[in-house]
Amino acid sequence: MTTYSATEVFLAVSAELSRETPAHERFQRLLQGLRQVFPCDAAALLQLHESTLIPLAADGLSPDTLGRRFVVDEHPRFARILLSHEPVRFAADSPLPDPYDGLINAPPEQLHVHDCLGIALHVDERPWGVLTLDALEPDSFDRIDPQELRTFVRLTEASVKISNLIARLQQRADQSQQMARALIDELGQQNLLGQSKAMQTLRAEIDMVAHSDLTVLITGETGVGKELVARQLHAASGRANAPLVYVNCAALPENLVESELFGHTRGAFSGAAQSRAGRFELAHGGTLFLDEVGELPLAVQAKLLRALQNGEIQRVGSDHPHHVDVRIIAATNRDLQQEVAGGQFRADLYHRLSVYPIRVPSLRERGRDVLLLAGHFLEQNRRRLGLRGLRLEPAAREQLVQYNWPGNVRELEHLIGRAALRAQAGVDSRRRLASIGPPLLDLDAPAKMVNPASAEPPPLAGTGQAGENLRTATDAFQRQLIEHCLQQHQGNRAAAARALGIDRANLSRLLKRLSLGESAQAGKRSSR
Repeated sequence: MTTYSATEVFLAVSAELSRETPAHERFQRLLQGLRQVFPCDAAALLQLHESTLIPLAADGLSPDTLGRRFVVDEHPRFARILLSHEPVRFAADSPLPDPYDGLINAPPEQLHVHDCLGIALHVDERPWGVLTLDALEPDSFDRIDPQELRTFVRLTEASVKISNLIARLQQRADQSQQMARALIDELGQQNLLGQSKAMQTLRAEIDMVAHSDLTVLITGETGVGKELVARQLHAASGRANAPLVYVNCAALPENLVESELFGHTRGAFSGAAQSRAGRFELAHGGTLFLDEVGELPLAVQAKLLRALQNGEIQRVGSDHPHHVDVRIIAATNRDLQQEVAGGQFRADLYHRLSVYPIRVPSLRERGRDVLLLAGHFLEQNRRRLGLRGLRLEPAAREQLVQYNWPGNVRELEHLIGRAALRAQAGVDSRRRLASIGPPLLDLDAPAKMVNPASAEPPPLAGTGQAGENLRTATDAFQRQLIEHCLQQHQGNRAAAARALGIDRANLSRLLKRLSLGESAQAGKRSSR
């Protein structure tokens, strides 16, 4: 077999790359070259962010590794590597737990790493991260030439510096914009995980609009991470040092929405014992995030429009307007254009909110990003449950990729949490290394939409004729389901809302929109 020196491999890899090559792909090629030179089953490059090591590339490890975050204080091997200026090797019988146990692509009987080598990387004489090599066979690294290894380390550090330089050249010259991008890059590494084309497009959209004061409307299905996008936009804006005020429009009682948004004066209504600033005033100089904006009542929408147009608000009970300097970011899982057509949302407000629309992709559009996210949640649960290691079996990984994810990232988070808890029950207390297979994921059974008030769901209302659109059919089904649930609970709205899994204020708005107020009261009277 032909052997290559570290320098030859590095030059060959560099020749294949261009300035436009993404950093993660650049580092991935570097690791593949590393494994051509040195005998190992896996290699990884991790960057140090404060006290946490974040994987940038991995070769030979499970795909979910890239979604994990390794707190240095919880992994003594990483701590020892970072403290040394020389390569650190760990013997097969080392008592220090290996952070990669269970993560190497190998048969189950060979999951435990037996030969480990780590090197601290320094850029501009500062700790930057670590390069790790792992082998399943003991004594695999006996034949490594120390000089050849040091050469590759120096070349890796040079590659990191080149990547940093390219990133700086691609940033705008404006210093404030550079700082904003640095901040969003750091936050994005931790929150907006994913390497898919859909996520690259989303990050580009965030970069483009974040530094402006344009109003942004974030759309997407439930559970895709719209709030994270809003936080990224604020963190990368010129308002990052000012407040980001969050408002869940769906959870506000209808009779208090105006007071919550705009504030009130003392005595403005029963119970208003003192004056109170609203969310707009609290967000002055910063950003106001209106989550579930599609749930706002029409009467409040008109007053919100005035605030957006003139930057003026008026407290409930006051005749004096207040000027506020606020950037608006709104989010919804509704089709607001359809809501406008149905008369449920003001057209002028929609156009004010959607100055710059950003759509967050669903999880099923993101391909193998699901494995990075799974790794992130696996590491969270490993730490929470006190496990030495928590891994996904290959069959389980494939199930995650093939599943449709109607609940998106939030569903994945909850599923991993449940599976981790189940896996913990079967763990040997001495080893504390747990594996999650398909049975623990429990993804085989198709999801069923059932009536929460009855074991048998009511049939879908509607004629099924060609002239009937989706909105009409959906409203008919919602109307029938809510009526049935109210009857089951003798007209008790609070109990019905709990059974339906929605907020009581949201149920009240649905009753009003679907013209169910009178029938609900009638159902309550008939039950007495």
